[in-house]
Amino acid sequence: MALAVNDSNFKEVINNEKPVLVDFWATWCGPCRMISPIVDELAGEYEGKAVIAKCNVDEASEVTGELGIRNIPTLLFFKGGELKDKLVGSTTKAAIAEKLNALL
Repeated sequence: MALAVNDSNFKEVINNEKPVLVDFWATWCGPCRMISPIVDELAGEYEGKAVIAKCNVDEASEVTGELGIRNIPTLLFFKGGELKDKLVGSTTKAAIAEKLNALL
């Protein structure tokens, strides 16, 4: 299961030596609901190798504003606290895994 992040713990979560994937989503977003199970699967598959997290944009307005999240789903990939890559919109498990593997 993916880790829940919000305004209060976001910086702590992304400041990690392991790659960090953050899925920005909302309950009312259809494409978000489509990729949510994929993100949860990846959380299990990458356990111990990467941190997989989800951030509900309706509950984290500070972080979403700072990062300029305008469309969801948006998947951001961090390493060492720095933004390294991103995917916007619905995507495949293979595309997400490829970006994660590039950061391992």
